[in-house]
Amino acid sequence: MTRALAPLALVLVAGALTPGAAVAQRHNSDAPIDFAANAIELQDRANRAVLSGGVNIRQSNLTLTADRVTVAYTGQVVGGSPQVSRLDASGGVTVVRPDQRARAQYGVYDLNRRVITMLGGVSLTQGTNTVTGGRLSINLDTGRAVIDGSSVGSGGGATGENGVVRQSGRVTGRFTVPERR
Repeated sequence: MTRALAPLALVLVAGALTPGAAVAQRHNSDAPIDFAANAIELQDRANRAVLSGGVNIRQSNLTLTADRVTVAYTGQVVGGSPQVSRLDASGGVTVVRPDQRARAQYGVYDLNRRVITMLGGVSLTQGTNTVTGGRLSINLDTGRAVIDGSSVGSGGGATGENGVVRQSGRVTGRFTVPERR
């Protein structure tokens, strides 16, 4: 497959995991965010809180688990609560939605854009279908998931912004086929 066609194929592969994505139920990113963790460190001057140790975050029908999550908020307080804008997760990150489970080393949930981005050893499973790659982006408004082979590492790739090394890779997976008679 030529490099020019590779991005299209990746969208098609991810689309096969999400049949009916156009009619997918929109995630309610305005729902309250409930969390549990072994510890919390409030950093008011930086407008953030750091949750650590078995972090479990739930918003509507979405669950995020990780070893550590940094919660960034705007500084605005509405109804006695700070307005959360972003969650940065690291260490065994798992995102579970009603019909999908995604895993990676790192994850970012941008509440303003309603997008979850996961990096490093990504796997996305729906039913018995699994796709793996380096980076996953889930649009919570449309339900569209896109996986590519990009990853971030410490060597063997092109150096991008801030000295971060970008490695190229491939997307792999397996689709199950219904039994035919």
